Amino acid sequence: ALPRAATAAARAVLGSDRVPLYSQHLPAGGGPRPEPQSPPEAQAVLFAACVSSMFGGSEAGEPSAAQALLRLCERAGVPIAVPEGLASTCCGTPWKSKGMTSGFERMTRTTLPMLWEATDHGRLPVVCDASSCTEGLEAMQAAAGPDSPWAGLRFVDSVEFVAREVLPGLQVHERLGSMALHPTCSSTQLGLNESLRKIAEAMAEEVVVPLEWRCCAYAGDRGMLHPELTASATRREAAEVGEHGFDAYASLNRTCELGMTEATGKPYRHVLQHLEAATR
Repeated sequence: ALPRAATAAARAVLGSDRVPLYSQHLPAGGGPRPEPQSPPEAQAVLFAACVSSMFGGSEAGEPSAAQALLRLCERAGVPIAVPEGLASTCCGTPWKSKGMTSGFERMTRTTLPMLWEATDHGRLPVVCDASSCTEGLEAMQAAAGPDSPWAGLRFVDSVEFVAREVLPGLQVHERLGSMALHPTCSSTQLGLNESLRKIAEAMAEEVVVPLEWRCCAYAGDRGMLHPELTASATRREAAEVGEHGFDAYASLNRTCELGMTEATGKPYRHVLQHLEAATR
C-alpha cells in the first residue's frame, strides 16, 4: 500500500508520463547479467537483455531467461560465449523509443563495437534472450547504416536459436499437459512465432495461442505509466485465457510477461525457463 500511495502522489504532482505506478504484480529485481565466459569452439555470443536484471522471475530463485539459455546450451553440448563489458551495454530501445537520440547514439557506439569484437568480427551470431531487444539490436545496426564498421553483425533471438540448434540435443523428462502462449509484437515482426510454438510443443501436450491474442501494450515501461492501456489491450485475451485452465503460461519477452501476468493473474514466464525446468 505504501509504495502504491507514494507513486500515485508523485504521479499527481509530476505527471503520469514521468512516474510509474507501483503494482503488486511487479516482481523484485532479478540477478546480474551472466558472467563472461569464453568456451572453446563457441557457436554464438550471448547478449543478455537488461530487463531480466530489472525484473526478476515469477518464482523466487528461478533462472532468468539468459541463465536458462546457458543451461540448455550446456546440456545440449552447444558452447556459447558471454562477452566482457556486457553490463555497460543496451539494445538502445529504451532510448530510441523515447526520442533520446544522444543516449541511443552513445549506446550504439558502446554496444556494437563490443559485439563486433566478441563475435570475432561478425563470424559468430549474437543471441539475445528478449524478443524486443533482438529487434532493438537489429534496429540499432540499421540506424548505424550499411557502411558502418559493424554492418556484418548477425542477430538471432534465443527462441529461434534454441529451436534450431539446441532443442535436438535435449531430452524432456517431464511433459506438461497444456501451455498458453503469448506471442509478442516483436516476435511476430521477427518471424519467431513458429519457433516459439515448436519449443512449446516439445514439452506440452496441448499448446494454445488465444484467438484474441493482441499486443499487450506494456511496451517496456508504458504499462507502468499507463496501466489502463494494458488493461484495455489485454481484456479479450485475458478473458479467453481465463476460460480455460492451463498448466503453464509462456511468452518470450520479460515486460510482455509482466503485462500478461497482471492482466490474467497467471504467472507468465519465458518459454526457455519452462524448457529448462522440463529438461533437468
